[in-house]
Amino acid sequence: MIFITAKFPVKPEHADAWPEISRDFTENTNAEEGCLFFEWARSLADPNTYVLIEAFRDDEAGGAHVQSEHFKRATAELPAYLARTPDIVNVKVDGWSKLGELAVEG
Repeated sequence: MIFITAKFPVKPEHADAWPEISRDFTENTNAEEGCLFFEWARSLADPNTYVLIEAFRDDEAGGAHVQSEHFKRATAELPAYLARTPDIVNVKVDGWSKLGELAVEG
């Protein structure tokens, strides 16, 4: 799978509204056949930062995502709400692993 995480530094005046601002992009991406997940979390350390975690089944699904109309709309519209360019990590992995340091017995 293609695993992506990105930090979105949202302008302070738009931080509370970010879930609504990004709703169309989020809902349409989650509806893509090859999208495994596309989820936002607000940083506890910096409430103006949202962390996106997303995964796509394979290269074909990732390619379809970046060619979609909602992706093109998002890349045209969302930068106006950002304080700077987001940081990203994009890797291919086999899938989830267990976090052994926090193993739950039973």
